[in-house]
Parts: sequence; C-alpha cells; structure tokens
Amino acid sequence: MTTARALPGEHIHIAVNEQTAPFWEAAKEERLVAPRCGDCARFRMPPTPFCPHCQSKAIDWVELSGKGEVFSYTVCLKPPFPGEVFPFVPVVVSLPDADGVRLISNVVGGDIADVHVGMKVKVAWNPITDGWKVPIFEPDHGD
Repeated sequence: MTTARALPGEHIHIAVNEQTAPFWEAAKEERLVAPRCGDCARFRMPPTPFCPHCQSKAIDWVELSGKGEVFSYTVCLKPPFPGEVFPFVPVVVSLPDADGVRLISNVVGGDIADVHVGMKVKVAWNPITDGWKVPIFEPDHGD
C-alpha cells in the first residue's frame, strides 16, 4: 500500500485579501465555509466582490459539512520541491452542500490506488506557514 500524504505545511504560503479573509479565518478554526450571494443565494467560489449571477455585493459566509466527492484527481509520485520523495494526490473536490462549488486540494490517508472519481471524502486540516490551515480531504468511510 502506498499512502497519500499532504505537502508539508512549510512549503505552502497563501495570500489573503478582503474577499478571501473569511475563508482563511474560518479555516484557522477548522471550519469549512463558502460564500453565498445574499440576494440570489447562489454560491460563488472563489470569493468575488460581486455575484457573477446577479452582480449583488451582498455576501453570506455559510458553514459547510466538510463532506465532498472527488470530481477529478491525479497522482504525483514526487513533490514539487527538493527533499523527501513521497506520493501526493491533488484533487478537485465537489461540495454537495454548496451547489457548484469545487475546491482544489489534496487527498491524504488511504492507498493512492483507491482514489477514484466519485470517491466520498471529508475535510481534514493541514497546518501551514504563518499559523494558517488549509483544507485537505481524507477518505470518508461513513464512520
């Protein structure tokens, strides 16, 4: 079995701005949130100053369950930086309780051979630089 791992947090840096700050502040608290238009109620990710559907500036940050499904993935056998060699699995995760929202992340834990489109996953958290956390996903066996 070859276990998927997260990229070490010291290699990950984020940029926070007015639109993305609520997402990252919630992530620090290990809460997954997504922006929803306060007028037409459609989710928009990434966060934008105006709703792409109705142009409203109104925004509500909705806490999500953290459950998802692998929409797409790839298996990388070597990280994009020098040092220890290990496999990691970048994924695009659909979030069913935020219609239309997909996150780019990683799957961790479990055998990389078991990752597949449609695989049920749940959010986990990877500490990164400057005290932030980034959402990653692990297999959801329904426990």
